[in-house]
Amino acid sequence: MRHLELHMLQSVPVACLNRDDFGSPKTAMFGNALRARVSSQSWKRAVRELMQEETPDLFGGRRTRLILEPLRQILLRHELDEEDARKGAEELGAAVSKLDTPPARVKTLFFTSPLELEALAKAYVAGRNAKKAVKELAKQPFKDAADIALFGRMVASDHSLTLEGAAMFSHALSTHKVSNEIDFFAAVDDLQPDDEAGAGMTGTLEFNSASYYRFAALNLDLLARHLSALSVDERRHVVRSFVAATLRAMPGARKNSMNAATLPSHVLVIVREKGHPVQLVNAFEKPVWTRGGLMEESISRLEQEYAHLKEVWGLEASLECRMPELSLAAMLEEVERHVR
Repeated sequence: MRHLELHMLQSVPVACLNRDDFGSPKTAMFGNALRARVSSQSWKRAVRELMQEETPDLFGGRRTRLILEPLRQILLRHELDEEDARKGAEELGAAVSKLDTPPARVKTLFFTSPLELEALAKAYVAGRNAKKAVKELAKQPFKDAADIALFGRMVASDHSLTLEGAAMFSHALSTHKVSNEIDFFAAVDDLQPDDEAGAGMTGTLEFNSASYYRFAALNLDLLARHLSALSVDERRHVVRSFVAATLRAMPGARKNSMNAATLPSHVLVIVREKGHPVQLVNAFEKPVWTRGGLMEESISRLEQEYAHLKEVWGLEASLECRMPELSLAAMLEEVERHVR
């Protein structure tokens, strides 16, 4: 498997990037120490949204239950009358999921793109058979569905539509021990009389701050198969967009009240011609602890772990580069040369 690995170290100040069901920052035990955690799903969504914002023509995927009305509108454009268009949309919705009650949406999220919905409706018009239309859809690649190729899709009702994602993300973990803290806040009532004391409201929020080890990988061979409808230059653009967005995107939780937007301090980029992606998280199995900052020691631990794995396991790379030794633009050019 030809693959790309991204190993990132990123310090984040006061934040709650990813909340649990109690509103607390997510955590995990690793190396017998509590770590700050950001789930892979949270960071993947931020990456997907950034790619869609910057390159909507290639990243048109939307994960939604609301596919019936778009399908009905497309069927109307294909000159079906109102009743046939409604019936056709419901039949197609039932073929990829189960209809909700009343049938205004389907019961499970469906990851799809505008061109895919257009093709699905067109195939239905041609044969008036929803299941056959779905089977036809599974055979076609679409130019606006690069995000579906990257992140994959699971369709329980018809496995022919299931797609293994080419991108792999781990949960981000702090390189050090973390304890969540509590922020007490008070809000003033602007119209409160001067002779009345007290806050308009009070409350508490949990937060932490951490230096994270983040890991993402990309199966370049699988991505090329998924994106067979794209030219080599277009596939290079997809990979370039993915790498840049993975480095720059931030989860959006509390982005206004606790804006913690930072960029990675250290990035190790590796391309391998065979094998499988290898994390370097065990560099931090023993939590980093210093009297000063954490990033310098975290970088040293990461590089030591990589050197150790290369020596012991004989790991080989066709590309190995680092930021900030290279600029983002220079690093992306290096990566593009390895996309076929």
